[in-house]
Amino acid sequence: MIKKSNILLCGITLAALLSGCGTTGVQAPVVERHPSSSSAAASDPRDRDPAYYTVKRGDTLLRIALEHGQNYRDLVAWNDLSNPNDIKVDQVLRVLPPNGDTGGAQTSAIVMPPATEVKPAAPAVPKKSGPRGEKRAYSDATLAELRADGGGTDAKPAPAPAAAVAAAPAAAAAAPAASAPGDEKISWMWPSEGKVIGTFDEGKNKGVDIAGKAGQQVVAAGAGKVMYAGSGIRGYGNLVIVKHSNSLLSAYAHNRSILVKEGQNVNKGQAIAEMGDSDADRVKLHFEIRQQGKPVDPSKFLPNR
Repeated sequence: MIKKSNILLCGITLAALLSGCGTTGVQAPVVERHPSSSSAAASDPRDRDPAYYTVKRGDTLLRIALEHGQNYRDLVAWNDLSNPNDIKVDQVLRVLPPNGDTGGAQTSAIVMPPATEVKPAAPAVPKKSGPRGEKRAYSDATLAELRADGGGTDAKPAPAPAAAVAAAPAAAAAAPAASAPGDEKISWMWPSEGKVIGTFDEGKNKGVDIAGKAGQQVVAAGAGKVMYAGSGIRGYGNLVIVKHSNSLLSAYAHNRSILVKEGQNVNKGQAIAEMGDSDADRVKLHFEIRQQGKPVDPSKFLPNR
């Protein structure tokens, strides 16, 4: 009997101890810790300055230049680059002229190796010894990759005719769609005569299409410098691109032949090509105006006709 009482007493004592252990006590607070704003890496103040651009994965110097309406040779000079393809992710580049300089493409040759995409800590890609054979899509930037081989044109430019000034349509100046330093001083004209068979549509057509006859003269819509003359951009055939200011470019596609060379200064109304059907389903001129590298409606620049 005494033994059973002892067992019962032990059981009661054990139950009391277990009950005490199960009682909810004061718990240590759980604090969600957030990184201090002061510990975050401070961004480069130049990132907020439109004169600078931070290199992203997949960028090339030529693409950056085109997207900012600049000539890649100017970016080479402004950033003191010895190798135009040696740019790295997160590198900050100047994309606007320093000290109020007006910029303008340099005419001295700069030898560029084949353009390669930017990859972190990627080894240098050896230069290709063979000619570039493929054509590439025009994404506001690929033309520079074609110029990387010293102009890289598949088209053989025809010799420039003496006094190559076309009998042009009325050259009344039109008000530009946007106002940038020097843009309002540019006088525009239609690049060729003919019926407009395709109008600007930002999602489908980046310019206007003008019908005409094979060999018909194509003229510079405004004075400027030839940035590109070649046939390496898929869908544009024999293409000429003219830079008119730090922010405005014009493009002339599907030509039969090209009459100018890269780096050449051209006057408004000067013949730069002959209309054709290269990379097109019919003879026509595809004409674009790009502002800060972005396609804009040419009708807002060209005079009424």
